[in-house]
Amino acid sequence: MMNELAFYTLPGAPNSPRDLIDEVAHAERLGIGNCFISERFNIKEAATLSGAVGAVSEKIGIATAATNHNTRHPIVTGAYASTMHFLTGGRFSLGLGRGIDMMFDAFGLPRIKTAEIEDFVGIMRRLHRGETIFGHKGPAGSWPVLRLDSGFDEYIPLTFTAFGPNSLALGGRVFDAVVLHTFFTDETTVRAVETVKRAAAEAGRNPDDVRVWSCFATIGDHLAPEVRLKKTVGRMATYLQAYGDLMVRTNGWDPDVLKKFRENELVSNFQGALDQNGNNEQLEQVAGLIPEDWLAAAATGTPDQCVAAINHQLDLGCDGVILHGASPVELEPIVVCYEKQRDDSRFAHLPNNPAMPPSMV
Repeated sequence: MMNELAFYTLPGAPNSPRDLIDEVAHAERLGIGNCFISERFNIKEAATLSGAVGAVSEKIGIATAATNHNTRHPIVTGAYASTMHFLTGGRFSLGLGRGIDMMFDAFGLPRIKTAEIEDFVGIMRRLHRGETIFGHKGPAGSWPVLRLDSGFDEYIPLTFTAFGPNSLALGGRVFDAVVLHTFFTDETTVRAVETVKRAAAEAGRNPDDVRVWSCFATIGDHLAPEVRLKKTVGRMATYLQAYGDLMVRTNGWDPDVLKKFRENELVSNFQGALDQNGNNEQLEQVAGLIPEDWLAAAATGTPDQCVAAINHQLDLGCDGVILHGASPVELEPIVVCYEKQRDDSRFAHLPNNPAMPPSMV
């Protein structure tokens, strides 16, 4: 298994969650080492999908990227993680994220703060070691008693999907792996990796044990043009809809471009996510609003060109690359090409868990 590679199961808007059964089987045949699971509150609830992936796989590492700590009671989340840990023989990592403020506001959920996540990580570590926690009062919340099983003495790796500098530093400080965002420029990627690793070192941890994953749009030219349009322009447009200011600020892009994007009549009146609900004609119109260099941080073109771009992410300092936005069937020509030139010795130290610290194996 190529444990430096991963894919997201059920990319985009699947017709059925059962699609993951064939996806995971195909990924294992190709040797893709890890399966990441994103959560949408429709037919992509993370705990259910995690169990399905664990049940139909034998080798592949599994991580949520991401679920949110405040949508379930900590005992429910802790039991979910420990169940997955034992179900998969240690291949699972619980992955958390901040969520989308606009959606949380609509659902009446409080926006997640850094201190809450750090407090929650501490709770998970203690519960999985078999501790009983009495009278916890902290940023994550207050509970009279928290307990899973006094017989536990488990290390269940934790993954964090991070964007801004505070989140990246938190990832390096207390998590085992950090997932970066799609369409990060080279400069942003290098800065993000350095922030994570530096925070790990300052916390007295081994920076090599905190794995940084590039989330890298991988859209080969063997796919149909309308599919490529949805997976590039559609996906970027959806990010700009949801948190465009953060994307622009992080990458140092021109905010006036974002302003014109938002003021466009199609965009301002569009209902839902553009990558999910936009048709080909609409996405072609939106393509004229997004500069080509904003979409350049992706693996596109022939399999050889895609592989070169993937290797470049590793050369920038990332420990692994999530081939984002495509299914294993769509990724096959690229993965086969990658395997032919892969340096096996470079990645031999990586376990089949996307966040397990290599020094613990």
